[in-house]
Amino acid sequence: MNIRHILTLLLPMGLLLGCTTRDVPKTESARSMTLNSLTIESLDSGSVALSKYAGDVLLVVNVASECGYTTQYQGLEELEKELSPQGFHVLGFPSDEFGGQEPGGAEQIRKFCTERFSVSFPMFAKVQTKPGPDQSPVYAFLGGATGKAPGWNFGKYLIGRDGVPIAFYPSSVKPDDAALRAEIQTALAARK
Repeated sequence: MNIRHILTLLLPMGLLLGCTTRDVPKTESARSMTLNSLTIESLDSGSVALSKYAGDVLLVVNVASECGYTTQYQGLEELEKELSPQGFHVLGFPSDEFGGQEPGGAEQIRKFCTERFSVSFPMFAKVQTKPGPDQSPVYAFLGGATGKAPGWNFGKYLIGRDGVPIAFYPSSVKPDDAALRAEIQTALAARK
């Protein structure tokens, strides 16, 4: 029995770490797919197959440069620097759909993140996170798998080493939140 099957059995019962933010995939196609199945555009260097992160724990975050939560970039960068040697990465997805708080293009976004917060984690092309015809495939997958979509900038999805979402955290959960960090450590402890 593989870990994904075990999680699928335990998640509906809410037994796994007693975390209520966990959700069972909503559709059969969401169950058979992983984040690692997707190829997307990076912020400034073309297409990226997310399979390059297979075996890593990921924190997928919809980011914005002019948001009240923008200071979370600092905590996200600290997580990346501290935990990347263990197989962890933050993946940033700029989004302008919440209050028009990411109005710039790729060059402006990169400059802001680099100069202001020394962001080294992977950043991707601006996306739409809300359901609809223009929704990013990443967010369509994450929403389908968890039943949750960001309600504002800096929503966070924790993805296990198998490419399957573990939990969703709303914008108000900061990168240094004890529960989030404990969940990341648990995911890192899982076998590759």
